[in-house]
Amino acid sequence: MANGLDEMNDPILEEGRDVNVIAKSLPVTCGWGTRFFEVAMWLLFIIPGIILTVKKIRVKTELQQIEQKLQHDASQIDNYLEQRVVILSNLAKLVEKAVELDKETYTGIAEARSGARVTGGGDEARNEAGTKIENLNARLNLAIEAYPQLQAHQEIRDAIQQNSYLQKEITAAREVYNSTVATWNRKIFIWPVYVIVAVKEGYRTRIPFATSKEIKEKARDVFF
Repeated sequence: MANGLDEMNDPILEEGRDVNVIAKSLPVTCGWGTRFFEVAMWLLFIIPGIILTVKKIRVKTELQQIEQKLQHDASQIDNYLEQRVVILSNLAKLVEKAVELDKETYTGIAEARSGARVTGGGDEARNEAGTKIENLNARLNLAIEAYPQLQAHQEIRDAIQQNSYLQKEITAAREVYNSTVATWNRKIFIWPVYVIVAVKEGYRTRIPFATSKEIKEKARDVFF
């Protein structure tokens, strides 16, 4: 039998393909077969019905625990975002002492600080706040690059280092969050107990963190 995929002879995708996160939350649904299975456990087999009920209680508890972990993971991202806004605010003040800084930078910092504190509104608000912070970071980098002497200031160097550290922490926290989202999205579709509980509770899939269009475009830039 021939190989299903032949890397030597099959058509190749020369133009490449970019991938994007689909911002769509899917509900969990079940058909008549699942409902029949649940009812049959009680009508035909009393003991299996009791076992099914116990399993549903355990699964509901497990999903609630995953939901709490999602909140914790999201809170970690919020904390790092707020810390990074504070660092960028301090860095902007240090830069302004040496050179004239665009007033829009301070306006952006004020907006980002407000956004970082209210990201409990959901993933969309959290992603928007992260994008604003990245744009502020880019503005400050341009200002510092325009005046090489600024990089010799120890306080500025320390702030840049702290900013870099927090960006790594944000990236790591987002990875943890996405991992928990993947666990949630996988489990709520496990048949039959998880599906039955998910439908009853009205659970839906969660949308993982996705970087902004602007950041993707910057990632394609030539840096060297």
